[in-house]
Amino acid sequence: MSVSLFTDFQPLLAIAVTPQAVQVLLPLAEEIGAGLLIPQVIAEDLGLINQVDTYDGSLSLALTERWNDHNAFIFALATGAVVRLIAPLLGQKQTDPAVVVVDGTGRSVISLLGGHQAGADLLSQLIAEQWGGQAILTGAANGLGQMGVDQWGNAFGWRRGAGDWTAVSAALAAQKMVQVQQLAGSTLWQDHLPPGHSLIFDQAQTPAAKVWITTQAVFPDGDRPTVAWHPRLLWIGLGCVRGTSFELIDQALHQVLQAANLSPLAIAGIASVDLKADEVGLLELGETYHWPFFTFAADHLKTQSIPNPSPVVEAEVGTPSVAEAAALTAAQQYGNRGQLIIEKQIIKQDNQAVTVAISEAEREYIGKPGQLWLVGTGPGALNQISPAARTAIRKADVLIGYGLYLDLIKPLQRPGQICETFPLTQERQRCQRAIALAQWGLTVAVLSSGDCGIYGMAGLVLEELQKLDWDGQSPAVEVFPGISAFQAAAARVGAPLMHDFCAISLSDLLTPQAKILQRLSAAAQADFVTALYNPKSQKRTELIEQAQAIFLKWRSPSTPVAIVRSVYRPDETIVRTTLGEMLNFPIDMLTVVLIGNQSTFTYQNYLITPRGY
Repeated sequence: MSVSLFTDFQPLLAIAVTPQAVQVLLPLAEEIGAGLLIPQVIAEDLGLINQVDTYDGSLSLALTERWNDHNAFIFALATGAVVRLIAPLLGQKQTDPAVVVVDGTGRSVISLLGGHQAGADLLSQLIAEQWGGQAILTGAANGLGQMGVDQWGNAFGWRRGAGDWTAVSAALAAQKMVQVQQLAGSTLWQDHLPPGHSLIFDQAQTPAAKVWITTQAVFPDGDRPTVAWHPRLLWIGLGCVRGTSFELIDQALHQVLQAANLSPLAIAGIASVDLKADEVGLLELGETYHWPFFTFAADHLKTQSIPNPSPVVEAEVGTPSVAEAAALTAAQQYGNRGQLIIEKQIIKQDNQAVTVAISEAEREYIGKPGQLWLVGTGPGALNQISPAARTAIRKADVLIGYGLYLDLIKPLQRPGQICETFPLTQERQRCQRAIALAQWGLTVAVLSSGDCGIYGMAGLVLEELQKLDWDGQSPAVEVFPGISAFQAAAARVGAPLMHDFCAISLSDLLTPQAKILQRLSAAAQADFVTALYNPKSQKRTELIEQAQAIFLKWRSPSTPVAIVRSVYRPDETIVRTTLGEMLNFPIDMLTVVLIGNQSTFTYQNYLITPRGY
């Protein structure tokens, strides 16, 4: 299991109070990068004293000391005991950590606290995928196969604003009509709503509740429950006299926002000129509100076309604009494009002064590094997918792949996941789309059947990244292997791959036919057991015939051959035949053909290749 799958929940603490529970949680904690808290006496007995966190005495006291320092907790403890332990520590649902409880075998994973906002529901699902267990989710949205309204914008970095979130959630749970008024932010989520949802975008209808997606601070709510999501689209350009206090900068900014009816929650970040990189008031503003603070060279800022250039400012800092130019530059670099919506406002007090300008980006700032996960989904059956790959599929914001692959893993998809399909022959377009979304800040899983690194998408993705001069870090790339088609086909017919073998694709879309024939000849002469991928399409029928002819030069017509189609899928077919007879059976692009070597034999319907000669 990859620690990166659980990054969003860190710091994460697992808690066990018995030796049996330690045996359950210890390997999980190591795999997901969690700390493990256990009684000191048990740590000593098990020889773990230097490997885990320990407490001596009251677990309640130990938990209290650690409660505010962790985003999530995993308890291997009776649910009732956990409830009593955490009850005195609970504050508000917006700030409480995720709490998950697992049973003694790890088969049941209960989302106890912070299911939506703290992510306990998702954490439970990920742990269950790892263990092959069941996540127990009790929220109303889960029962309806819907996504909680307080989770909609998480993937895009949106901020939850004011409103009656409980009432709007209740309206959705009751499947009443909820109206969405989206004035800002990505609409990508709208194209991937779960079936049977009760959201409406028609403003003429009268709903039971309403959701605003906006940069505005105040909006009409009428007489119905209303909530607001705020996409982070606003970039604040700031200039100030050296030594201007945080208090005046803060006051000035909020004064400008209030006058323009803009929400502070819609702020993506703040920006200025390089000379202000050490300005204490600006640094404190960013730290106080957790806004990134970017600065740009004066030579860069002076290239911006802005409405209010100042010769005085240019003489002092080398650019005719700081606030307006910085706001625009930040929006362009981190929001794709931008336009100035608030020209510079100057607020003075005594000998201090602040200049504020605001631009609105085309695309919201997500605020986290993107991830590219290259996932092998195996031959087709869900139980053939590795736990790590299943967890990656469940966790990703976006799933990208050929439509058939997405259909096969549909039970693993979460409500609200973005699923984009591309037809065959558009593999590079798939890669480019996945990279673009990951560069934005989303976690994208690119799906390949079998193993993603064997005739899959992993190589193409890395090639496309190379073209972009990828730095090897952003977006982060991780490969999750799968059972390849030739492994799965071999497993269904016995043990034909027990000695040296190779795989050759007969598709000539990316490989010249001459090269394919050269490789077939080499494999046949070298006596490799050979797996043929993409053996025959509707238009390409001759290469499989040429392959048979080449192998017949070097091997007996009675050489065992297996023709396996749609392995581990509902329409699986398996034919055991010989090299001389193989073309008498249906072969297509969903088929893998396994050709034995000179020693391969058939016994009781099993193909066997001896380990030695």
